[in-house]
Amino acid sequence: MRRAGYAVAAGACAAGAARLAYSAMSRRPPGGPKTWSRTNHRGEPVTLLEGPAVAAGALAAVLAQAGLAPASGSPGDPGWRRAAAMVLSGAGAAAFGAYDDLAGSGDRRGFRGHLGALRQGEVTTGAVKLGGIGVTGIVSAALAGGSPVDVILNAGLVAGSANLLNLFDLRPGRAIKVAAASGVLLGAAGQDSVAAPLGAALALLPEDLGERAMLGDAGANALGAMLGASAAGLSRTGRITLLAAIVGITAASEKVSFTKVIARTPALNWLDMLGRRPAHQPSETESSETAPPAPQPLVTIPAQRPESGG
Repeated sequence: MRRAGYAVAAGACAAGAARLAYSAMSRRPPGGPKTWSRTNHRGEPVTLLEGPAVAAGALAAVLAQAGLAPASGSPGDPGWRRAAAMVLSGAGAAAFGAYDDLAGSGDRRGFRGHLGALRQGEVTTGAVKLGGIGVTGIVSAALAGGSPVDVILNAGLVAGSANLLNLFDLRPGRAIKVAAASGVLLGAAGQDSVAAPLGAALALLPEDLGERAMLGDAGANALGAMLGASAAGLSRTGRITLLAAIVGITAASEKVSFTKVIARTPALNWLDMLGRRPAHQPSETESSETAPPAPQPLVTIPAQRPESGG
């Protein structure tokens, strides 16, 4: 019960810190508003500042939770090592994700796109991000400790989860809903460290669903990486199973559109649309008097983009 109380406190701390960070950055966006402005799937302007705010709130709360929990003790004990691993994984994923958000062109998508560019001698921002998050995953897993097998599994969970959650960040609120469902399962398995990233993400869910802001790569990658780091406390069998599922779903994303699968599945479509603005339905007058507009290309960076992501 006491651990649950610390987890609830961490979630509340993360939520407050994320809202505070979002408010502060919205008032004075680093580099100016245009730096963080993008166009969503409707062709409307949204801000990318949600992502850095979610990451900042989650990181602050992880440190607070580690400091409050009685098992944490000194910075050399396992509690602090796990907290440091979560902070490193989240901060690294957020930094590399923000780099791709702000410097990327979006011309290349997915593993195949980035690897194909590398074969042609082109180093894309997405390739830098994938490599950077991979290295961050390895270092954070080594920091958490364990046998070489455990380090490999935990590094795979961090990097794989960071990339997978980003693949779901195609429509308002979708990535946060997936993160919430994953976090509930991890929490039920005793991994209370999920409270911090989930608290931060849920605090800004209204901004995401309202299509005023979006996670972008910085937020989705950081949120996924921290969930992956939280899963390090599972049994080895549980981690192997989870990593296999992550790899399988990621591989499928190269061939299958998540958005189309969700749209064809009533239950998933209901969950996906929950809290979102309805799609625009032209009136009879609009339909009869106005020719249908030419289809607008989906933006390629960073969140409401053509599948697959990366």
